[in-house]
Amino acid sequence: MKKKMPPCIIVLQILAVFFLPGAWAQSGSSSSSSSSRLGVVVEAKNITLPAGSKAVLPCHSTRMIWTHDRLKDRQRVVHWDLFRSTPEYSVERIVDMSPGARLRVYNSFNKGRVSIPDSAFSDGNFSLVINNVISTDKGVYTCNLHHHYCQIQQSIQIQLNVTKSARKEKRYWDGERTVFVVLLGSSVVLPCVNRRPLWREGLLEDQQQVAHWDFQPPGVRPDRADRLVDLYGSGERRDYGPLFSQKMSVLEDAFTLGDFSLQISDLKPVDKGLYSCHLHHHYCGLHERRIFRLSVGPPLPLNPTEESGVFQNNIEPSTEEVLQHRESPHVLNVFLPEHQGHFVQYLGYILATFLLLIFIVVIIIVLTRRRKKRELEYELARAVRGSVTTGGEIALDYSEPKSCNQDPMNSDYKNNLLKEKDMAKDCNKDFDGKMWN
Repeated sequence: MKKKMPPCIIVLQILAVFFLPGAWAQSGSSSSSSSSRLGVVVEAKNITLPAGSKAVLPCHSTRMIWTHDRLKDRQRVVHWDLFRSTPEYSVERIVDMSPGARLRVYNSFNKGRVSIPDSAFSDGNFSLVINNVISTDKGVYTCNLHHHYCQIQQSIQIQLNVTKSARKEKRYWDGERTVFVVLLGSSVVLPCVNRRPLWREGLLEDQQQVAHWDFQPPGVRPDRADRLVDLYGSGERRDYGPLFSQKMSVLEDAFTLGDFSLQISDLKPVDKGLYSCHLHHHYCGLHERRIFRLSVGPPLPLNPTEESGVFQNNIEPSTEEVLQHRESPHVLNVFLPEHQGHFVQYLGYILATFLLLIFIVVIIIVLTRRRKKRELEYELARAVRGSVTTGGEIALDYSEPKSCNQDPMNSDYKNNLLKEKDMAKDCNKDFDGKMWN
């Protein structure tokens, strides 16, 4: 039978999951703002390799291949949809447009009456203009912005109502969406504006992509990590320090292939630490991190018939020792500090024991009070009975029955039979007299 955990321990464990610091940070002084600035961690691994071998820390991203967005007219699309609730529920596509294509109107009745500004993808104004509003234009309009390359979608909803009275025209917020009440036959502009470079012509994409590797030795805070290399989508490259130039490398065509993997040759114990790959795509709003904890083990015995191979975290080495330390390449490892976990567990046990003791003491106090109350009621009842007995005595008057077998002083009976017969006669006489009297 499974043992049920106390509620207090469950609550403490939930709080521990949310509030305990992450295991990847080697110092607890780093703030959450710095973490959000660095990017979202999408991968974390532990890798152990023997000294003298060559390691490859993988860092791939297809979204960082800037050449994919050369056809910008097919990557960005805006369209307006109309949802009607009367007379029946239906959704109708009104218009759509791309940077390299003309405005497409789906209903012939709306041609020349409904439009989007031609400069939408230049100034970010995707507002829908409706001329000569009619009663069937009533409904919920949705402005949808799709960027297929960046995998981003945005939408905005506006409720349009039609009235015949000019004094009822207004614009307000109903708690869910903006509501426009317009006069029948007038014109209205439903706003949808997004001036980010993502949706309008702005900075070139190859100037918005940056990738860099950082190295954090054991005991060093994240903000004190060493920068190894900076890579830019424009082709610029910056190496920092002799550590990278002597034994580390990244592919020259990293942004063409989307492969930013770091290669480290001739591993030594000083190479132990955290390696982080940062990918920033300011045009798409992409900020990702991949973290690798690299440990260097003892060197493998040299085999004269075989050359030392390249050990990758996604290739199984031939030796059993490396295989035991290797972890799955798609596992996200999260470690919680062990000493803090035990402290929370012990604290939960102490609180549970304390609550149990309080519960037992309360039960003892209640039972003791009930027993004293019963004793007091018994003493009161006994005192009342004693006072009634001593206050008024009940005298019982009884007459001693007359004995009929009293022997006369001078008895002249010859034997006992005559004596008993004579006594019976006397008793019957007395009884008969009393009954009739």
